[in-house]
Amino acid sequence: MTAPNPSADFIIGVDTHKHSHTAAVVNPLGAELATSTQPVTTAGYAKLLSFAQTHAGQQRLWAIEGTGSYGRGLTTYLLAQDESVIEIDRPARPARRNGAKNDALDAVRAAREALSRDRLAEPRCRGDRESLRLLLRTRNGAVDAYKKALCHLKALVVTAPAALHDRLTPLKTDALLKQCSRLRICPGHAAEYRTTVLVLRSTARRAQALDAEAEMLKNEIDELMNRLAPTLRAEKGVGAITGGELLCAWSHPGRFRSEAAFATLAGVAPIPASSGQMTRYRLNRGGDRQLNRALHTIVLSRLAHDDETKRYAERRQAEGKTPREIKRCLKRHLARRLFKLMERMPMPA
Repeated sequence: MTAPNPSADFIIGVDTHKHSHTAAVVNPLGAELATSTQPVTTAGYAKLLSFAQTHAGQQRLWAIEGTGSYGRGLTTYLLAQDESVIEIDRPARPARRNGAKNDALDAVRAAREALSRDRLAEPRCRGDRESLRLLLRTRNGAVDAYKKALCHLKALVVTAPAALHDRLTPLKTDALLKQCSRLRICPGHAAEYRTTVLVLRSTARRAQALDAEAEMLKNEIDELMNRLAPTLRAEKGVGAITGGELLCAWSHPGRFRSEAAFATLAGVAPIPASSGQMTRYRLNRGGDRQLNRALHTIVLSRLAHDDETKRYAERRQAEGKTPREIKRCLKRHLARRLFKLMERMPMPA
């Protein structure tokens, strides 16, 4: 995503796991020279670095799987030691007749994968970007849990005793949550009635707590985004959540070699599917789906509220484009525009 494959005397591939990391040193021809497995601790990271210094000389490059998950600690440690680190997605595991597979083999594949690529990806930065990612993912979890709690609450109302069913069914969502959270149990109620009231009240209060948590996290995201990227937030249709997803995927200037690479990550770059005399493109269903959803949300907002976008949609519709095709064109345009804007943004100290 960033620069062409640099020349290095040695490549150190790392297969990362929760409790241990396995590193393999290969030369530029892909020959395996040495391997080492160490625990996922600061002491283990230091031993891996010492292993690399012993077997890989000065011009070395680390190719690490999962720099954003299991390999995050090792990546941070190595960058702090001024080591060159690139991110490798999970290499293909070719079928083997004897079924051989172990961590050392996977580490060697990671190193050879780095040798075979024309372009290599830098790990995403930490700091404020990592804070933003944590807020976004935690909020997403709260929102998903809220939706599940709400669906469960409405299902409970459907099967509730008649007295509760008739009282609660006409209510809208907010009123239903409020009413169910205040239900009370009397000694004279039947066992089924008491149990239904208990679970309705518990579910409603859980949904309210999750909704409040999601709102609190959104306010934190909004405050952080206004500090990190006020220029991005000023763009039409870019809110705190969508802007946060854009900033997390982009990470830092120079991470992507071009706006086309960013569009590919976003899943908005059309894929050629031509054959013979037919020229056509198909929908890209790959890439970062959270980033793709953010762009889609921005497009919907602009189509509803931005006059320039409305005029563009009307013009393309007159040319015979379908609404879905128009949205795809707008998402590709937005990926280009917002990527260039983020590349020019002044980064906070």
